[in-house]
Amino acid sequence: MATTADDVWRLLGELTEAQKETERKFQESDRRLQETERLLKEQSQATERQIQATIQENRQVNQQLTRQLGALGKHLGALGGAWGRFVEDLVAPACERLFLERGIPVYQVSQRVRRRRQGDTLEIDVLVVNQGHVLVVEVKSSLSVTDVNDFVVDLERFRDFFPEYASMQLYGAVAGIGIEAGADRYAYRQGLFVLAQSGETVAILNDEGFQPRAW
Repeated sequence: MATTADDVWRLLGELTEAQKETERKFQESDRRLQETERLLKEQSQATERQIQATIQENRQVNQQLTRQLGALGKHLGALGGAWGRFVEDLVAPACERLFLERGIPVYQVSQRVRRRRQGDTLEIDVLVVNQGHVLVVEVKSSLSVTDVNDFVVDLERFRDFFPEYASMQLYGAVAGIGIEAGADRYAYRQGLFVLAQSGETVAILNDEGFQPRAW
């Protein structure tokens, strides 16, 4: 069948409409692309704001932690100072009086004695000596059962670090600014003297029937 002029114009019209539809779809796709880019940009900006807010919050937290650590350091420093004063002002001066009352004369009291041996170190808080006896005193801010066990181990290796006292009777004592529940009784059963703050001085908590263990 021959193509007429009307057919040509109809085909041209359809082609024109198809081109318009294609253009419309292109425009719609471009609009959607621009909208997507806008949303991504807004999301990126929101994410950036959130990141900056998180960074600022972390800075504030770090500053707060720094202040708290500083306060804790001051507290620990004060505690260390209290421990030092407890040793220097109460325990060490009281040793001569307390152990003389228990029949153990004291000729020399030394504080914070440290001895190194084969890469290891043993530190004694208070060392009390006479002609036949040596007394080692361990001082803690808060005396616990674990502290007592650790101290017994130190007593067992004392002569390895201090062989000059090998021929002497070795006794042990523990002292605490505070004493955890049961630690004093446990130390007593281990054969240790127990010293505690009593008002402005230091007292031996062991009763008169106590028999110290000699290491």
